[in-house]
Amino acid sequence: MTDVKLAVHHVTEYTYEASVEWAYHAACLAPRHTPWQKVSDWRLNIDPLPDGWGVEGLELDTGELARHLRRDPWGNRHLSFGHARVHERLVVDSRFEAELSARPVPEPGRGQAWEAVAAGLRYRAGRALQEADEFALASNYAAPDETLRAYARRAFSPGRTLAAGGLSLMHQIHTDLRYLPQSTTVATRAADALALRSGVCQDFAHVFIAACRSLGLAARYVSGYLLTRPPEGVTKLVGADASHAWVELWCPEQGWLALDPTNAVPAGLDHVTLAWGRDYADVAPLRGVLRGGGVATLRVGVAVEPVQEV
Repeated sequence: MTDVKLAVHHVTEYTYEASVEWAYHAACLAPRHTPWQKVSDWRLNIDPLPDGWGVEGLELDTGELARHLRRDPWGNRHLSFGHARVHERLVVDSRFEAELSARPVPEPGRGQAWEAVAAGLRYRAGRALQEADEFALASNYAAPDETLRAYARRAFSPGRTLAAGGLSLMHQIHTDLRYLPQSTTVATRAADALALRSGVCQDFAHVFIAACRSLGLAARYVSGYLLTRPPEGVTKLVGADASHAWVELWCPEQGWLALDPTNAVPAGLDHVTLAWGRDYADVAPLRGVLRGGGVATLRVGVAVEPVQEV
């Protein structure tokens, strides 16, 4: 399939019932450049204008926005900003374009058995550290346990290749968990989502990651977006019109296998990558602390549409 170019528009709006006197926020909204994704024209508007920002609508290419960004250990760019002025509303508006190329399709018959991959990730004295190592360790939202291990073993039968097991687990989670908004919260952990047998894309991803880690495998959380309006005749994927999440499973022979358990498909030309980390906590799009405000009403809008070339 030929490359596609998508325009992404992500708006987050908080309306507070009382005045906010002081606030400090952290955002992970800077899209990544990857071998399969080229990003251009990223533009960020924040209203009210953060302290220390001299102009509205900062653009990365000008360098004005770049000086406010910091990189985390995984190469994601985070933005911190604050307000020392009284306000009753906060709007964060992010726009960019992404040109996507087809990723390699996971090959279930290629590679080592999953047990050999897990053994290779096991710590031993003198072994050089690998990129995948820390993604095999427990994290807040995706901690291994015996229930998750038993659940993972249904997909990763003895001697099965890691890629085949990962694809099987993706389909298993899609079948066993019901996509049900508001059945969980941003604080729900993998074990809880599995017990509930329901959740949203964040929960599907956490269950996959924690299940793999329970077997000693490495998997990471990917935040991003889905194409809002697919081509005519193509079914719209679950999770469009909002931020989305999927996973990447480390396979030594094939690299990071991008799998979307919410939709039971490998990530492809519908998936725009924003950031990746150990779990949601590392790449939350927007979080903050504030004084005042009372109860906040949140509205999030996402549009991902093909760019119409002139």
